Amino acid sequence: MTADPSERRLPDAIGAVPGRPEGGGDASPSYVAAGRPPTATGGPGPLPIGPRVLAWGERTYVMGIVNVTPDSFSGDGLADRPDPAAAAVELATAMVAAGADLVDVGGESSRPGHDPVAADEERRRVVPVIEAIRAALPGTPISVDTVKPSVAEAAIAAGADLLNDVWGVAGDAALARVAAQAGVPLVVMHNRAEAAYRNVVAEVVADLEQGLERAVAAGVPWEHLIVDPGVGFGKAPAHNLVLLRGLGALRLLGRPVLLGTSRKSTLGKVLDLPPEERLEATLATTALGIAAGVDIVRVHDVGPNVRAARMADAIVRGGHPIETGREPRRGAIPPGDR
Repeated sequence: MTADPSERRLPDAIGAVPGRPEGGGDASPSYVAAGRPPTATGGPGPLPIGPRVLAWGERTYVMGIVNVTPDSFSGDGLADRPDPAAAAVELATAMVAAGADLVDVGGESSRPGHDPVAADEERRRVVPVIEAIRAALPGTPISVDTVKPSVAEAAIAAGADLLNDVWGVAGDAALARVAAQAGVPLVVMHNRAEAAYRNVVAEVVADLEQGLERAVAAGVPWEHLIVDPGVGFGKAPAHNLVLLRGLGALRLLGRPVLLGTSRKSTLGKVLDLPPEERLEATLATTALGIAAGVDIVRVHDVGPNVRAARMADAIVRGGHPIETGREPRRGAIPPGDR
């Protein structure tokens, strides 16, 4: 029969399996799954990141921010210090003592309207800092926050264990190829050049799914991928609030979720406060993020966020020693949490 050109041309079914009347459970037509199997209901498996293994779902991990920049939005950049590497080691050591599980080193501000930094300058900033932190804290995983493949390669050679790509949804998968070649995990973060959305939660999830698929196609194992919704990146404050309200949707991606809200502008706009006065707002997003299933929080103020995370974990995840009659001493961080 000749097709009517005025009607739609629909795709032909691929992988359809006809039903078998005598087949019991196979009596109805069905499809054969193509591509990667559906996400296991048990959640992502443990992920080695440098010297540690992060067991997703057991508790929330805290990532401390080490900015080696002169123009950080939060005013904590170390680039102008007389010895940035020594200052970074001091800061990272204090963060680990306060309970940080990882530290994230960045040499280029990613605030809206930031001045781009040349690759040579960014390497000059981050490589000595990563080398110094690696020597001082051999048991602590180090992440590098960069969008430049050459900086990522130099950072890994200096001791970085994780790549944090704030443009993980870009069409260019060059940073993913660096992660694949080096065998290190990759954070795929959402971003857009313009804050334009019809449905911000659905679009962020869809964009991240595409970013994950590009990373896998570039050679990064599925198990090495972490997602970040990119609060404040290519999103207006109203978008950020809606996104934070719908964080649970990111669990559909089947990967661990990193959340970075610390001191960000949306918090300041809600409360009309400058960056240095946004701690309580950050703690609120940490607790609510954990309730939504977040696995890592990236923060400036490690100690208070560790305490907020432990409290939220005790409520949301359960299994705290107090429930089994083994209440820890006052103020103690449970064993294995350092």
